This record gives sequence, structure tokens and C-alpha cells, in this order.
Amino acid sequence: MADDYLVRIGKLIRVARQHRGWTQTQLADALATSQSAVNRIERGNQNISLEMIARIGEALDSEIVSLGYAGPMHLRVVGGRRLSGAIDVKTSKNACVALLCASLLNKGRTVLRKVARIEEVYRLLEVLNSIGVRTRWINEGKDLEIAPGAEVDMAAIDASAARRTRSIIMFLGPLLHRLDNFKLPYAGGCDLGTRTIEPHMIALRRFGLDITATEGLYHAQVERGATPDRPIVLTERGDTVTENALLAAARSTGVTVIRNASSNYMVQDLCFFLEALGVRVDGVGTTTLTVHGVPDIDVDVDYSPSEDPVEAMSLLAAAVVTESELTIRRVPVEFMEIELAVLEEMGLDHDRGAEYAADNGRTRLVDLTVRPSKLEAPIDKIHPMPFPGLNIDNVPFFAAIAAVAQGQTLIHDWVYDNRAIYLTDLNRLGGRLQLLDPHRVLVEGPTRWRAAEMMCPPALRPAVVVLLAMMAAEGTSVLRNVYVINRGYEELAERLNSVGAQIEIFRDI
Repeated sequence: MADDYLVRIGKLIRVARQHRGWTQTQLADALATSQSAVNRIERGNQNISLEMIARIGEALDSEIVSLGYAGPMHLRVVGGRRLSGAIDVKTSKNACVALLCASLLNKGRTVLRKVARIEEVYRLLEVLNSIGVRTRWINEGKDLEIAPGAEVDMAAIDASAARRTRSIIMFLGPLLHRLDNFKLPYAGGCDLGTRTIEPHMIALRRFGLDITATEGLYHAQVERGATPDRPIVLTERGDTVTENALLAAARSTGVTVIRNASSNYMVQDLCFFLEALGVRVDGVGTTTLTVHGVPDIDVDVDYSPSEDPVEAMSLLAAAVVTESELTIRRVPVEFMEIELAVLEEMGLDHDRGAEYAADNGRTRLVDLTVRPSKLEAPIDKIHPMPFPGLNIDNVPFFAAIAAVAQGQTLIHDWVYDNRAIYLTDLNRLGGRLQLLDPHRVLVEGPTRWRAAEMMCPPALRPAVVVLLAMMAAEGTSVLRNVYVINRGYEELAERLNSVGAQIEIFRDI
């Protein structure tokens, strides 16, 4: 084997090991070899057999070398099983990706605790690494250390990774402080219909950022020294546009007032993180944020993002549709109060424990026990509103919940063009959902679920809703190509299995 190939394979092994958060010693122990042997392999200084490559790949749960295309991941679900026990809510996906973008503001070392190990995070890490930011998993892979370089090389950006995440749009706010001009690939993510970035452009233009779009790229030009001379009024109370405005304001000279701001959970976590960087933010939790900018940020910061209310809602829905008693721990209750109030009116039997603080010291958590309940359809329609209303991302879970309730429930998902359409995939599993228009679905319950084999919807929350229905359906179902679920959930199948589900992960041979 040529030395060049040994070096390339060694690099792949090193990256896979670091991706898992292992040391060379841990990999050596798994292979029953020495740390020095692993070191030689990773440096390309040792011949290595195909058998050893296969053993390393198995140990790291990573395909080091493949013959052709490995194929997508699928789930085989044996349904009709009751869940039991307790399960913890993981840290917020949307907060973690915002904080990864925010790390570009800081010249110092950033440590984020218990970062969600999901595909969305991995794509952003690939982008950050490609432009010169050093990242590594520490503390046995639980935490993430980020060290931005002195310069960012946008010409070297991993465009493929960038196009697979809509979160890349939040690079605009930090980068306008570091570069006079740069290019950014179009944002991707879930297929939820047309979502304009014009609200971002309107807000960021006040900081001197001018964008033109050509051939799949945003071309950014920055007028240095521009600062808002009056309050910024967001034309959309969106989460990412609020975050982008915050990221731009954080290193802008003087005081920036942002009105019609989102006060949702990920925005609050970003505000708390900015405060840890030394940026004062007044009005956290309200729709008017006042940011006292710090033009130069160079601090070592350690921050713990809070738990994910959408994952909490997912787990609650899993208990409801499978008619199970399940304790969901570390629920960020202040971001689920409307959902719980609606479910109480529908007849949900549940208990809440005493409130306690999240690791960020600010977010209120509870442990929630859900029991089998006889649900009735709500009198009013289910529809989202900006926080403190019913969370936009929690609306799809009410489709599965309404399907097991007695009566008709109208769900009005007015935010996205396509998402309500994907909810009708539940009809393949025995649901009775009628699409009234692209935004409204009428759900008839109760449902006698049946097993089916189907493709995963190309939108994160509807995909999980389909998985939950499969868990309730007697028999064996197959959900194909679940990458979109892995974008937002860490080891969801394995964690559901820990409380009684039977879900097998497999790939086509």
C-alpha cells in the first residue's frame, strides 16, 4: 500500500476518533492494541490490513472505507409496545447551532456543555473546520471546545455541508465584523416550502451588510463603520432573524435596540451566552432587546445550553400515542406551558414535579410524568404563535395526539408552505387526516394504527410524528432514509428503545 494512502486512511481514522470524542488510548483499548500503534496508524506510519480497517470502523461506529455508496439509514419499528420508565430531554438543537455560530464572535476559547450530537451540529462543525476554526469533542465526547483562528478562510468553505443546513444563514451576523466581503452558500435544511431571507437582509443592512445572490451563493459586502442610528424593527418575529440581529449587534459599537424580537428558548439561550461573553442584553424574554455592543471579544467562556422543549414535546407525544406511562425529565416547562394547558383541556393525565434550574442557571425545568389518558378533541383549533404562544415546531405532534383523541381537531400550520401536507403521511398508517388547504389539516380520531413501509418525509418534525405513529401501530413498520430525523435528534431510536420501544437501525446491503 502506497505511503500516500496510509496517510489518508490515517487521517480518516483520526477524524472519526475525534468525532466520537475518543482518545488514542480509548481506541487502542477497543482494538486490544497499544496507544503507540494507534498513533502510528493515524500518522500513516504503519501498514494496515483491510481487517484492521474494518475493526477500527466498527469500534468507532464509522465507515472508514466503503465499497461504493453506503446507502441511507432506515428504521424498522415493531409497534404496539408500551413505554415505561424515565427518559431525559437532551440539550436544545436550535440553541446549540446558534451558539456555534455565535462562537465566531469570540477570539477566545469557547466550551459548550452537553452539545447535541446531531447531523445539524456536525454539518456546522464541518463548515467551521473548513474555514479555519478548530473544534474538538472533550470530556469523553460530552462537551465541545471551539477555538476560532486569527483569520477565517471563506474561500475554503465546505459548500456541501453548508448547503445542508439552514443554520448557515446565522454566519452573516458574526462574519460582518470580521470580513469586508465574503461568499456564503444558499441555506438548506428541511423542505418546508419557500422561506425568504429578506427579514435578515432588512435587519443586517443597518449594520452595513449588503447582499446580492447569484448562482447559489450570497455575495456579502460590508460597509465598515455602519451602525444603526435608530431601533431596528424586525419585519418578522422569527427566531433566526432575531439571532442574526443579536449576533450583528453584539460587536457593534454603542447600543442597538431590536424590536419585534423573538423571545423563544433558543434566542434566550443566545442572550445568556452573549452575556457570558461580556455583552449586556436588556429585555431578555421580551420582544424588545437592547444590546450594549462590545467591539472586541476575547474571553474564555464556558456555557451550558438548556434543554430542548421540542424534544420534550416529542417524548410526551410518544407516551400519548403509545398509551404509556412515562416520566420525561428535564422539561423546560416555561416553553411548553401553552402545550400543556391545551393537553389538560383535552384530558391528559399527568403530574409535574417541583421546578429546578437548568445548567445555564436561568431556564426553569420540571420532571413530567404522563399516564394513559382518554383524550377529547379540543374545541378550538391548534395553531402556533410566537413565544409565549404554542411553539411552531410543536404543532406537528398535535396531529398524532389528535389522531388518538375522540372527535375532530383542526390544525392550522400557517407558518410553512408544505409542512401540513406532510402530516397526511399519517393516513398511510391508518390515520384519518383531511388536507383542507396547504396550511390546514382536519384530524379525525380515535385511530386504529396499522403498520406500513414508507419513505421519511423531508421535514424534521413530521418525520418524527410518522415514527411515533409506527411505534403505536401493531406489527412491523419500516421508515426509510431517516437522515432528516438525525438532523435534530441524538440517538432517538436508541433512547426510545431504552424505555421499551423496539426500533432497529439498518442500511441496505
